[in-house]
Amino acid sequence: MRRWAPYLCVAPACLLLLAFVLGPVLSVFYYSLQNYNPTEPYLNGFAGLGNFRQIIWHDPVFWQSLGISLKWVLAEVVLQFLLGLGLALILNSKFRLRGAARAVIFSPWAVSGVAVTSMWTLMYNPFGGIFDTVLKDTGLAKTPVQWLADSHVLFGAVVTAELWRGVPFFAILLLAGLQAIPADLYEAARVDGAGRLRILFRITLPLLRDTIVIACLLRAVWEFKDVDVIYTMTGGGPAYQTTTLPLYIADQAIKEHNFGYGSALTVVGFVILVVFTLVYLRITRFGREH
Repeated sequence: MRRWAPYLCVAPACLLLLAFVLGPVLSVFYYSLQNYNPTEPYLNGFAGLGNFRQIIWHDPVFWQSLGISLKWVLAEVVLQFLLGLGLALILNSKFRLRGAARAVIFSPWAVSGVAVTSMWTLMYNPFGGIFDTVLKDTGLAKTPVQWLADSHVLFGAVVTAELWRGVPFFAILLLAGLQAIPADLYEAARVDGAGRLRILFRITLPLLRDTIVIACLLRAVWEFKDVDVIYTMTGGGPAYQTTTLPLYIADQAIKEHNFGYGSALTVVGFVILVVFTLVYLRITRFGREH
C-alpha cells in the first residue's frame, strides 16, 4: 500500500487534468472533422478534411489573419525584448529609489487587458485624449487623429498599448538573469579595458542567452494566442485589419456558431505553434552548450 500511496495522492489532480484539459482538447480535434453548426442542424455531419481544405484553399480571411498574427507577434516580441533589456540593465545598476523604480516599471504586468484597453482608449480619444492634446498644443497636428479608426496608425496604436503591458515581462526575467551573472566577470572586463558595448555583447548577452530564448518563446506564444487588448480596442476591425487568427477563430465559433470550422482553425493554429516551437528551439539550440 505504501508503494502506491504517492500515485493515489496525485490521482485526483491527474483526473481533473484529464477531465478539464485533455477532454476539451480532444473534442476540438473531433469537431474539426465535423460540420457542426447548431443554427443549421440539417448540414451537420462528418466532413473529414473538408474544413481544412476550405481553410487552406478557399479562405482568404484565414491567410490575412495569419499574416496579421505574424506581424503582431514579431512587432511585440522584438520591441518588448529591446525595451525590456534596456530597463533590466538600468534596474540592475545601483541608484537611489531603485526599489520604487522597479515597482513602477513592473506594475503594468499586473494590469488586465480590459483595464489596459480602457486606459489607452481614453488616451487615444481624438477629442480630449492626451495624445491629440499634445499634438494640438505643439502644433504638430491641426485636426484630431483617429487613432483607432485610421488604417495608417491603427495597428501601431494597438501595438503600443500591448507594448506598455508586455515590456515588464522581459524586464523581470532579464533582470533575474542579470543578477545571476557574477560581478567578478564585469570587474575583470573593466580591468582589461573593455567598454560598455563590448561588455554587453561579449559577457551580458551570451550569459543571458538561454533566458532570452525562453522569454522570447513564451512571449511569442502568448502574443499569438492573446486577444483581450485587440478585441476590446478594435474588435478586429475595421475590415479585418487587426483580426489575428485567434480573433478569427472566435468570430467563426462564437459569432457565426460554426464550431466545426472554428475547431479546424484552432487545430491549424495549434500545429503552427508546435512547428514554430520545435524549429525555434532547434535553431536557437536552447539548453545546449554554446
